[in-house]
Amino acid sequence: MIAVSIPAAEAQAAARSPDRAHTVFRVEVLCNGRRHTVAKRYSEFQALHKRIKKTCKVPDFPPRHVPNWMPKVLEQRRQGLELYIRGVLYHNKELPQDVLDFLKLRCCQQDPKASSSLSARCPPSQRPVVGFCSDPYAQPPGTQLLPDTVLSGVLQGLYVPPRGSPSQAAP
Repeated sequence: MIAVSIPAAEAQAAARSPDRAHTVFRVEVLCNGRRHTVAKRYSEFQALHKRIKKTCKVPDFPPRHVPNWMPKVLEQRRQGLELYIRGVLYHNKELPQDVLDFLKLRCCQQDPKASSSLSARCPPSQRPVVGFCSDPYAQPPGTQLLPDTVLSGVLQGLYVPPRGSPSQAAP
């Protein structure tokens, strides 16, 4: 399963002429429990769209706006590109290699119910040995496997009177 989001867009100065800036979109990719980030420009999204629009189902591509340095326009473009890439992933069970390359994925199963197995598409050296549905080390708060003995002892020492204390003695 592949999940993609574009949480931020950042202006970066061009290497050759620092006075000309361009926008880079930070694309976060989550595939089989592994997360990585890819930096892409609008023109790279546009090039991907031109390559895949004839071979797979794609949503409408967000138009180019000018000027792109305005925060409101930049946010609209970020949202449009996020909807576009999510639409490509949603409408296509088998992703073209161009999309996998764009997201910097070697092989990733898009649909868990797909008929072609992951092992058939990946060479043996790239097959996952162990897979987790979620991070095995992160637990939601309150799901402790062992009781907190130190905390229980401190609370008892502070709030539970000792046996035979004057407060419990009969008058």
